[in-house]
Amino acid sequence: MNNSSHATTLLDGLNERQREVALTTEGPVLVLAGAGTGKTRAITYRVAHLIEQGVPPGAILAVTFTNKAAGVMKDRISELLRLSGRSGSDIWVSTFHSFCARLLRREATHIGLPRDFAIYDDDAQTAAVKRALAQLDFSAEDYPPRSLRAQISHAKNHGISPDEMEAEAKSSRDLDRQDAAKVFRVYNDILRKASAVDFDDLLLRAVDLLREHPDVRAAWSGRFQYLMVDEFQDTNRAQEELVRLLAGTRKNVCVVGDEDQSIYGWRGARAGNLKQFTEDFPGAKIIRLEENYRSTQTILDAAAAVVKNNTDRLGKNLQATLGAGDRLRFFEAPDSVAEAEFICGEVSPLVRGDPDFHVAVLYRTGAQSRSFEEVLRRLGIR
Repeated sequence: MNNSSHATTLLDGLNERQREVALTTEGPVLVLAGAGTGKTRAITYRVAHLIEQGVPPGAILAVTFTNKAAGVMKDRISELLRLSGRSGSDIWVSTFHSFCARLLRREATHIGLPRDFAIYDDDAQTAAVKRALAQLDFSAEDYPPRSLRAQISHAKNHGISPDEMEAEAKSSRDLDRQDAAKVFRVYNDILRKASAVDFDDLLLRAVDLLREHPDVRAAWSGRFQYLMVDEFQDTNRAQEELVRLLAGTRKNVCVVGDEDQSIYGWRGARAGNLKQFTEDFPGAKIIRLEENYRSTQTILDAAAAVVKNNTDRLGKNLQATLGAGDRLRFFEAPDSVAEAEFICGEVSPLVRGDPDFHVAVLYRTGAQSRSFEEVLRRLGIR
């Protein structure tokens, strides 16, 4: 696309690589964005630049993982466009699940669902599992509904059907999992009879719709001239397939992610899916955002050393704008009490020197808070 003088002004606040992301509008693009490199900023400016260049806002789809992130992105785009008197209100900025719900509301009849289908929340899903247990004459004590729900969700996120789950369980002689597969099958039947879907089904049914109905796929991939996906490292198989189907023949798809920050393997995110993108879209341009605005170089180098031997990495070399920083200190605690005493000992002089000084301590599990609370109480720190 042609660059206007206003576009140059719009993008003046970006660094060189961020500007490249915003200006590379045609064809598949993979943005490898390290932590603290301004990836959301780059993708936001990319959307604003497209609209500045005359792309209708309704022809742009931007997908992220939380409603809050989607709201922030849309607000930032609107703010950027307000100065030039343009509006971004028609842009589709949403989560994967919200987009799929919107798509299915319009096209549900193609896959045997009414447009007013129900979307089961956690409580409704648990109730459906309990009904499935009752139909099979299984005990809820032997098969806790929450555990079964988790197994069903895990299977759906990994593209595993009840039949496939049962076959796997039989081959491994896992009787409990065989029964879970039976519950899974009846659970699906209960949802079907109620004209309902659960949260995971939104993705699966949307993919089925686009894959099995070429006319619907052509209409929606034709509608969206540009597709952008944030946090691509956390996509699962269904989400990746959705992106491929919506990319259509234009293949103007830009995905942003960091292979070193993939944390959702439990819900189907696949290690190496950024690398897989380059195979699904041959010739994809790779742009690396490597200027880090958050940490010092010492911290970045230490983090890089931890992940450098991970497999399926495309790799990047983060450079800190904040300089080298202090050397790292390493403390190995023999137990949770010693850990809490060390950390609270670090906190103590900070809060005693300034009563208004605030410190946050992050921990993995709720049980860890007890050690910290006891030591802080002993030290007289609120």
